[in-house]
Amino acid sequence: MSKEIVPRELIESKIFLVRGHRVILDFSLAEIYGTTTKRLNEQIQRNIKRFPADFRFQLTLAEAKSLRSHFATSKGRGGRRYLPYAFTEYGAIQAANAVNSEAAIQASISVVRAFVRLREMVSAHKELAVKLMKLERRLAGHDTEIKAIVNVIRQLMNGLHQPENDKQSGIKKQIGFRPV
Repeated sequence: MSKEIVPRELIESKIFLVRGHRVILDFSLAEIYGTTTKRLNEQIQRNIKRFPADFRFQLTLAEAKSLRSHFATSKGRGGRRYLPYAFTEYGAIQAANAVNSEAAIQASISVVRAFVRLREMVSAHKELAVKLMKLERRLAGHDTEIKAIVNVIRQLMNGLHQPENDKQSGIKKQIGFRPV
């Protein structure tokens, strides 16, 4: 396996959940592909037919504000004058084709692997949640059974102490089996 140009962990840290989709923002994608955000978006605009709504969409002001804490962006002069674009997994791959540089093509492999790994992690968590729910249901039944066992043990313990009390009261209990 060849060494990745951009570490997968770095890419994974730049993937966010927006509108129910895992996305990477245009400035992060540009950084990964070794270009500027302006150049990336210019190339996308030149090839806009390759980017349907499920590949790329522009964030709303509220979405951009909620994500701002996850990345450093300028709020004043010299910052962005428009809202960032979000690229889904398919859009990120298509963007590498639009930028069409060797670095972008190589980095897109790392991007794909990062998206796939995140998908696998989500799937594993779902499987774990289902197993945990089944275990909880099973244990709920066990709680009742354990309480019943504890009650029986307590009754037996009380029964073991009973003969001493009976000796004091003068009552003798017969030990053994009784014929029917």
